[in-house]
Amino acid sequence: MVAARLAPLDAANNAAPTSRGWLLALTSAATLLSLVIFTVPLTTVTATADALGAGPGAQAWILSAMPLGAATGLLATGTLGDQHGRRLVFLIGLVVCALSSAVAALSVEPLLLIAMRVVQGLGAAALMSCGLGLLGHHFARGREQTHATSIWAACLGAGVAIGPIMAAYGTRGFDWSAAYWATTLLSTALLLPSLFLLPRDTPQTGQRTDWLGTALLMAGLALVMAGLTDMRQGLGQPLVWVLLVGGAVALALLVRVERSRADPLIDFALFREASFVGATVAAFASGAGILALMSLVPVILARGLGVGIIASAFILTAWSATSVIAALAARALPEHWEPRWIIVAAILACALAQALLYAPAQGPMLLRFLPALFLAGAANGLLNSALGQQAVATVPDGKSGAGSGANNTARYLGSAIGITVSAILIAHGGEVGGIDGLIAGWNEAVIATVLFSLLGAGAVACAR
Repeated sequence: MVAARLAPLDAANNAAPTSRGWLLALTSAATLLSLVIFTVPLTTVTATADALGAGPGAQAWILSAMPLGAATGLLATGTLGDQHGRRLVFLIGLVVCALSSAVAALSVEPLLLIAMRVVQGLGAAALMSCGLGLLGHHFARGREQTHATSIWAACLGAGVAIGPIMAAYGTRGFDWSAAYWATTLLSTALLLPSLFLLPRDTPQTGQRTDWLGTALLMAGLALVMAGLTDMRQGLGQPLVWVLLVGGAVALALLVRVERSRADPLIDFALFREASFVGATVAAFASGAGILALMSLVPVILARGLGVGIIASAFILTAWSATSVIAALAARALPEHWEPRWIIVAAILACALAQALLYAPAQGPMLLRFLPALFLAGAANGLLNSALGQQAVATVPDGKSGAGSGANNTARYLGSAIGITVSAILIAHGGEVGGIDGLIAGWNEAVIATVLFSLLGAGAVACAR
């Protein structure tokens, strides 16, 4: 493993134990906040669509806009953190989350809400990439870093558990905007202690920010996502191909530009390490597979099976709460277990859980959701913990921000693509065949996300 070959962190890089305790608490809380922001629309998209007049296409964008913003911002914010200080970029991320959440709550039409969801994703990107980067910087490799990243990973599941429930109760008690006001308050509340308690880190000097690479990455991913969303109108629509080809061209230009830069946004040298490639592919498969499908469980429960939004949110906790427990339990795994095979086994278990959600029905068949969700949660918790550790253990010292940025970029890019494809399949089925069509669309989404998981597991197994 590359981690074994890298020099340990300098003692000067490690904050005092008390400071590191606050660091772990604040970065974990910020990760939880990021996932709360991600999950807000899962139980409120119907109420939001009714209030703002959002059609099926706009609803797909409301669901996928935040992960799109996160995917486009994670690499940039991770690199900015390495260059200018992870603490500074982390604090800016909290400000961005607070302001964008407030504007989102004030939206009166879908386009503004979608735009603010993208900006929320950019703010959350700074929290996740620089938060995990700070952990990699201040916690020594080995058991200490495993402990820290397991708690960080547990907060991924905790955020997914809290977000839908908070949003559902807010919608019932007030309206769809209540959850956005709540994330505004949470972001502000987290900013104040972070200003005084986060330990400082030493940024790298002499590097320039790659704004061109950032712009090309954002443009390429946005065009591809727009093309995927418009596929619901049919593959024969010229606009679909214009968007997809435009996105491919922008991403191709990105690769060319990055290879010629001294300080690239994407350090392609990192991809020479098989363990880094494996962790990145696994993160993409996690996003496009289990995370995408779980994000739409409340939708199929509410629209397809007649379950209330609050009940749907609580049913989803069978997955999210179990993932918290599993991520914390990952600290007890033997150190000699190779992370690559933990990741492969976890993704395969996720694929099995996804397959068990095929062909849902009302009545006793609904109980089949629970074993599948428990299995998915256990597997996903172990996967998140292993990925969090690998994200900072498979890159050189001083590159932890870029490593965590790349890993989380892959996760959120995968989730943006997986959610968009799955939401389109479900929406199209509902438009064509009513409730039966909605279930048929869900089944197609299950198959698509299972394939993402299986392809990811195979790729990681082959990454040597």
